Amino acid sequence: MMSRINPITAVAATFLVIVAVLAILGPYAAPHDPYQQNLLSRLTGPAWTEEGSAEFLLGTDRLGRDLLSRLIVGLQMSVGVALLGTTIGAVVGTAVGFVSGHFEGWVDDALMMIVDIQLSLPFILIALTLLAFFGNSLALFILLMGMFGWETYARLTRGLVLSAKRQAYSAAIVSLGATSARLYGRHILPNIASALIVQLTLTVPAIILLETALSFLGLGVQPPNTSLGQILGEGRDYLGSAWWIAVFPGFLIFAITLSVGVVGDALRDRFDPTLKTRRT
Repeated sequence: MMSRINPITAVAATFLVIVAVLAILGPYAAPHDPYQQNLLSRLTGPAWTEEGSAEFLLGTDRLGRDLLSRLIVGLQMSVGVALLGTTIGAVVGTAVGFVSGHFEGWVDDALMMIVDIQLSLPFILIALTLLAFFGNSLALFILLMGMFGWETYARLTRGLVLSAKRQAYSAAIVSLGATSARLYGRHILPNIASALIVQLTLTVPAIILLETALSFLGLGVQPPNTSLGQILGEGRDYLGSAWWIAVFPGFLIFAITLSVGVVGDALRDRFDPTLKTRRT
């Protein structure tokens, strides 16, 4: 019998579906042009406040741009950067883990030393150094996000590969003449995919928060592009007079990271065999 879905998990998953749809549609879902300035409507409050207008549901920013429209476009950028960065880190880390687990010996030692060096350095310091040295561009920023967390995938994959290689099914497949590529691609990878998917759901919110922090500092996504962290950074100077500019993107970032974490925990409970063993 299929287990019942936790209501909190269902709400989080539904919210993420809505976020995904808005991120895909981007400007097409925005009620106004997110880049159109109207100084006569600057700092208009949300529609339900005294200083608000029904034309702008969540108000406007310092240049009179519709905040809801900018949040939708910023959501597209933030989610896109997070997903691309997570994918890059997952692919690179998983590949390193497979190479390390396959060759073992000095190759394993060398790769794990690089992983340990990465883990020993604060990533925010690495990011600030690279951005200051090479300058800022969207492509570089996405690659930088991809550098975050790859070492976790490498360690996780290495441990899973070493464990799987010692299982009876691996020995049987090798004895039948299967190549290493077939063993890893057709048998070991599908068996460890659930653990990698769970790790992916844990990495996405961390990258969203990292992108937010760098954009808040002015080192992330640069105008004319916009992101949730950039909007949040623009609103910090108006917390006393126009609180909505910072509160709404901040709440959206919080809701997304919380929802991804809740769904990630649910996936872990669903796929982690050790948790099933403890319950039984």
